[in-house]
Amino acid sequence: MKFELFIARKVHFSKTAGDRQVTPPAVRIAIIGMALGLATMLLSVAIITGFKKEVSYKVIGFGAHIQITNFDSNTSYESTPIMVSDTLLNELQSYPGIRHVEPFATKPGILKTANDFQGIVLKGIDERFDWTFFREHLKEGDVFAVDPNRMTNDVIISRYLADLLELKCEDSFLAYFVQDIDNVRPRRFTICGIYETGFVDYDKIFVYADIKQVRQLNGWDEDTVSGLELFVNDYDQLDEITDQLYFDMIEKRDMLGNTYYVRSIKELNPMIFNWLGVLDINVVIILVLMMAVSVFTMISGLLIIILERTRMIGVLKALGQRDRSIRSVFLYISFFLIGKGMIWGNVIGLIICLTQSCFRLMKLDASVYYLDAVPIDMSLTNWLLINLGALTVALLMMLFPSYLITKINPARTINFE
Repeated sequence: MKFELFIARKVHFSKTAGDRQVTPPAVRIAIIGMALGLATMLLSVAIITGFKKEVSYKVIGFGAHIQITNFDSNTSYESTPIMVSDTLLNELQSYPGIRHVEPFATKPGILKTANDFQGIVLKGIDERFDWTFFREHLKEGDVFAVDPNRMTNDVIISRYLADLLELKCEDSFLAYFVQDIDNVRPRRFTICGIYETGFVDYDKIFVYADIKQVRQLNGWDEDTVSGLELFVNDYDQLDEITDQLYFDMIEKRDMLGNTYYVRSIKELNPMIFNWLGVLDINVVIILVLMMAVSVFTMISGLLIIILERTRMIGVLKALGQRDRSIRSVFLYISFFLIGKGMIWGNVIGLIICLTQSCFRLMKLDASVYYLDAVPIDMSLTNWLLINLGALTVALLMMLFPSYLITKINPARTINFE
């Protein structure tokens, strides 16, 4: 065993009462500071990462990763249509980075019952629609099957709309769609399923129906849609794929001469994704503050230990031990303190993360935060980076107080009390 490590072990793990009058409180404070700092960092990253992941997933569930619409289309749900051919659909389906393509059509309307009414957007989908997102959030009933040869009146609505209008599965309701001031078209639909995502901004407006219903209301042909929704294989490549697809599609025209407009979900919802981006700044601030607090307590603890061991340092210097070797002794002691603090910090942080992930004890107001509970997402990579970063910064900062050892004069400190 190295001499420095041997001395450090003797100092840190000493059981002699006379040697441990000041050190235990200092050590405990340093360990507690490091543990709480690391636990806070783990929780901050897990919560922010989970929050961004959950909100992004819900926005994408309603609008896909990329949308292709008419270049002349406005921002309302009363869209200007485009015509799509099987050739275009096959080309997009085989486009690098794209895993799924599905047409959609939208039509604003008013949902009315005997007691109340609510503005809605009827979103028409066909047999290509991926139901994965809505199956995960389905609370009652089931999704409907789209038959290419037959139009169905079945729809799925949100729990928000069902509760507001006192509807349940298998109930029927009337929806009214305004073509112009003198032309209002009623349609009767039957509820086959009720979903709840917690994303109230979308839950309160979207009703999903057969795309043939929207085409009939708008008087569109069979191959006419409001747009196409595309899903990518790798979300990290979304911006790159969107840019490539934009320039590939901008020169193309449909059979009516319309230009295609390619936008990512980030461009369609800039306020939400800009808000999520700002959360990264909050994480950085929390990490810096918690690291500063942890390092400060460690520095304080090490300084107290050095001052308490001034006589020992003087003896070692008198025996010919170099400053660098003695500094190594106290850096080993720092490593023991940091290690204990990090172990307890990981235990505390991971237990809280696991408890919240399993039991969702900390609730949120879904109308404000888009989620009904604090989300947790802690990947192995993030966990390793936080621990390695905290360990590296803490050890580097310990170099500064250890420099105090070089200023100690052995002749004056051997008899230090």
